[in-house]
Amino acid sequence: MNVGVLALQGAFVEHEAMLRRLGVNVVQVRTPAEFATVERLIIPGGESTVIGQLLATSGLLEPICERGRAGMPIWGTCAGMILLAREITEGRKAGQAQLGLMDITARRNAFGRQIDSFETDLAVPVLGPEPFHAVFIRAPQIDRVGPAAEVLATLPDGRIVAAREGHLLATAFHPELTGDDRFHRLFLTL
Repeated sequence: MNVGVLALQGAFVEHEAMLRRLGVNVVQVRTPAEFATVERLIIPGGESTVIGQLLATSGLLEPICERGRAGMPIWGTCAGMILLAREITEGRKAGQAQLGLMDITARRNAFGRQIDSFETDLAVPVLGPEPFHAVFIRAPQIDRVGPAAEVLATLPDGRIVAAREGHLLATAFHPELTGDDRFHRLFLTL
């Protein structure tokens, strides 16, 4: 199986390293030709507006949308989650390109600025009884999940930070920055 990691901007190298530790063949995706060789795609954290612009100018936006609608497993972390969301609130830039594949509403920079980044342990029942140590960096949150989406994790105050909708996965935090590969293993089962 070839797993693609969108390598236009952001934290793609860390996802690649985690997948390689799991024995997965990884393709850095920058062009439609590279995208055509993969069966799954991770959209990393970074700057959602920049990644969206690069998706549009590289010719990747439509192919990703088409294959995502057709059932290709796609996982968005942080900025990638924003791009997967059908709706973006607070901070959406006019004309911002987005995939809009997942029936969630994402709020950009929901926890504040870079200095407000934090780490915490989350209960994620789908991953088992052990908490997942999550790294939030200028993170978004999920304000709403549609009827087909399921909440996978919330903060103690109830804010939604991970969800799944069939073959689509979204996390507001960065699992690739931890030594815990459970989210990557979950993604490989979608």
